[in-house]
Amino acid sequence: MGPLLNPPQAPWFMAFINFIAHEFLFDPAKWPREQMDADFSNLAKKFNAMKSVVRVPDSDPKYNISILASKQEHCLVDLLHGWQDGRFPIHITSVISNHERGPNTHVIRFLERHGIPYYYLPTTKENKREEEILDIVGDTDFLVLARYMQVLSGDFLKSYKKDIINIHHGLLPSFKGSNPSKQAFDAGVKLIGATTHFVSEELDSGPIIEQLVERVSHRDNLRTFIQKSEDVEKRCLAKAIKSYCELRIFPYEANKTVVFRS
Repeated sequence: MGPLLNPPQAPWFMAFINFIAHEFLFDPAKWPREQMDADFSNLAKKFNAMKSVVRVPDSDPKYNISILASKQEHCLVDLLHGWQDGRFPIHITSVISNHERGPNTHVIRFLERHGIPYYYLPTTKENKREEEILDIVGDTDFLVLARYMQVLSGDFLKSYKKDIINIHHGLLPSFKGSNPSKQAFDAGVKLIGATTHFVSEELDSGPIIEQLVERVSHRDNLRTFIQKSEDVEKRCLAKAIKSYCELRIFPYEANKTVVFRS
């Protein structure tokens, strides 16, 4: 019982005091949605909670999101098909890319078939087209960077003011920056992985949401190494988005998250 009575020695215990998540079934006829918000708000005030968030997946509006992607498509395509299959409670308002795609490509045909706008905004070192991106994503609830190989500026983050989720093709904090798969391959690692995190002003340093790993060996060449890496990236990003939409992620302190598992 010692550690439980001494919070400084048990930070995990403090996390469960400060963050509580409940999942329950209810009868809408006896507990209307509007009343639910009021009841939880009163409960939060009673316990001096900083924030109380309630979501009813079957009736609450879907999250409006925009996906930003560059040339590589594996994460983008996986999200599009996951949305089509109903895996995420989201509405994709647009796809934005600094890479041009022809009219007969799989992504463009999919987007046209589902009425999702595609914005090709080529970038340069001097012009990241951030003002135009902000105009497009103004009505979104959060953004997803599905291998968008551009660094968003601090001014962009301050202007957008909402969460941005990024997939990094490496196990942060190792192998930051460009081409982490090649970095890991050259280092001879035996475990590769992917990291989904919130975007912050410091590159690849925002609070981590999800991390997944995959075993590799000396039998893997660079091609199979990258294939395994791309597969784990897709799974890691999808899992993070699902957890985020289900209100399972709570940022705390400067750079950490509490994630309630389903």
